[in-house]
Amino acid sequence: MIVLHHLNNSRSQRILWLLEELGLDYELKVYQRNSKTQLAPDELKAVHPLGKSPVLTDGDQTIAESGLIIDYLIQTYAPQWQPEAGTTAWYDNQYWLHFAEGSLMPPLLLTLVFDTIRKSRMPFIAKPIARAIADRVTKQFVSPDIERLLNFINAQLEGRDWFIADQPCGADFQMSFPLEAARARGLVTDAQHPNILRFLNQVAQREAYQRALQQGGRYAYALKKTA
Repeated sequence: MIVLHHLNNSRSQRILWLLEELGLDYELKVYQRNSKTQLAPDELKAVHPLGKSPVLTDGDQTIAESGLIIDYLIQTYAPQWQPEAGTTAWYDNQYWLHFAEGSLMPPLLLTLVFDTIRKSRMPFIAKPIARAIADRVTKQFVSPDIERLLNFINAQLEGRDWFIADQPCGADFQMSFPLEAARARGLVTDAQHPNILRFLNQVAQREAYQRALQQGGRYAYALKKTA
């Protein structure tokens, strides 16, 4: 039996979408973030030592990391949803599976870290120094990197419904979360990234995606379904 250990407002929402899309029988165990720290609860450590979500169990298998979970589910239960091994499309799919967490998420997380620093309570004398450092690093390094990455993604989606094929594959599920997070933080705009917004709108239209939202509870990054 497939069990998804799901944390609210997290990367596991894309796994829930995939499970619904594939029409698989699964059990959902929902965990809530600590209201003060916004971290995952300690109960998740009983599933995986790092205590993070998503974690998927399937029989004797315990699988962490979104990219691996997506790969496992598609290869095991719906191989027709992945490009043929060894083809250019297959390598492209693998590229985006790694790109999402390896290239796009780190600078997005840095924006969150520096925003937290700006808003944190600290001694009066330290506040302007901390904010100045956060502003300078964001302006000189983080923001240009994010802009470059988003422009690259937008160009890759030009004339495409999905990242690789004419239906969603692993790349689309994996890329959905960082792009939703970037849009929610105001980093994706209609003027600069129309193809990304079209992709996210297309994701939101999926019935399986809507079912996943109903199953998973509050998900702050969701794009409202449009007509």
